[in-house]
Amino acid sequence: MNRYLKRVSIALMALLTLAGCATRPINPPIAHADPNTGYRYGTREFKDKDTLVVLAFSGGGTRAAAFSYGVLEQLKDTEVIKQDGKKIRLLDTVGVITGVSGGSFTALAYGLYGDRLFAEYEQRFLKRNVQGELITRFLNPLRWGNLSFTEWGRSELAADFYDEILFNGATFADLDRRKDLLVLASATDVSTGARMDFGQEQFDAICSDLDAVRLSRAAAASSAVPVVLSPVTLNNYGGTCDYAPAIAMQIASQGLDARAAARAKRQANEWLAFADGASRPYIHLVDGGLADNVGMRGVLTVLDIMEARHVAGLPTPFDHLQRIVVIVVNSATEPRTDWDRKESPPGVVDLLLQSSGVPMEHYSFESMELLRDRAEGWRLLRDLRESVAFKANTDPAIARKLRAPDIDLFPIDVSFGALKDMAEFEYLNGLPTSFVLPSEAVDRLRAAARKLVTDSPEFQRLLKELGSKIETAPAAH
Repeated sequence: MNRYLKRVSIALMALLTLAGCATRPINPPIAHADPNTGYRYGTREFKDKDTLVVLAFSGGGTRAAAFSYGVLEQLKDTEVIKQDGKKIRLLDTVGVITGVSGGSFTALAYGLYGDRLFAEYEQRFLKRNVQGELITRFLNPLRWGNLSFTEWGRSELAADFYDEILFNGATFADLDRRKDLLVLASATDVSTGARMDFGQEQFDAICSDLDAVRLSRAAAASSAVPVVLSPVTLNNYGGTCDYAPAIAMQIASQGLDARAAARAKRQANEWLAFADGASRPYIHLVDGGLADNVGMRGVLTVLDIMEARHVAGLPTPFDHLQRIVVIVVNSATEPRTDWDRKESPPGVVDLLLQSSGVPMEHYSFESMELLRDRAEGWRLLRDLRESVAFKANTDPAIARKLRAPDIDLFPIDVSFGALKDMAEFEYLNGLPTSFVLPSEAVDRLRAAARKLVTDSPEFQRLLKELGSKIETAPAAH
């Protein structure tokens, strides 16, 4: 028996040694940052020339992934006949998708597979016990050697798993080949709290080639809940590729309105901080929801720049558009507690969950309100500019400062709080933030998202402006 145990121990030690040979993937450097190449806004050619739909998918595990997927389903099944007689699906007008945490899986998978997603996503991800399978891998002794290396960590194991079940080894080079769509998954820099988008524009700051990065690592970084999962580490080569942030250059050299471009300035400063590779040779990324749980900061910054450049009489890449539709898909919940009815205070874990979740929800609400304010402000300025009294009595210099982009902005809120059915709200609001849900929950999330889209007054206004709606049958569950 002793001899047998000795052999087993030696075999186990050998297996652990072999398993410990893994090293984390290294994102490669670039020699020169070229703003005209790579996976970024400026290199996309959107299908529809007058309408751009932007989708912002929030975090929240499978709950967020399923809720976001329901919106894609509804846009696929909604067709319009435009004034020129052309029939289009609203899904084909989607040009930009931002994804955070759970929402990043749906965003990246749609960017990779397109319509093929609707035949595969449920079984490959939504209705799969992703969380349970991950835990099984973490508990497998054959993987403990890898997990003992701090450079590798649990999130790298998770990324490999996501590759197997969903992404099949795809990199951003695969997304880059699709020129009509930009998908940006977001994570959070654990050192500064700044948002880090997986787009070449921000990878220019760290002088790295995004095309070589696997989609699974972006999803793992975006959903790396602190403590539960390890950070995803990127090599930072900042300062070696002649990088200069376009936004900072615009503000510095073109005299853009400081108030309108405040968020753009902040983003430029964050990107410049990433560009200091000498002081920060490594960037450690965790859950994107800590910086922006609905992925709206980047969208608002683009609108800021658009407005500021318009006031300054400068062109933007969006000047040909007639309308921009921003659909914010927010699966954040409103957690219920009974703390105020007890004398004893809540425990540490409960406090951590509440202290992170409540501020994120408040920030998400403010982001949506800022978007609505922007839409109403542009509309009012256009109406004022077209008024007879304004044209007759306003000094031309003042009139220029009051210009707004000639683009109609449609803010559409798809969130649990917009549900009118309180029983359904209570059910969805009680779903956990995890990567496993019952099939019934997945289907109810999808159905709720579809209904919220179609019931939105802004969505109905959009359909009337685009043309005649063609009714289509809802997707089968």
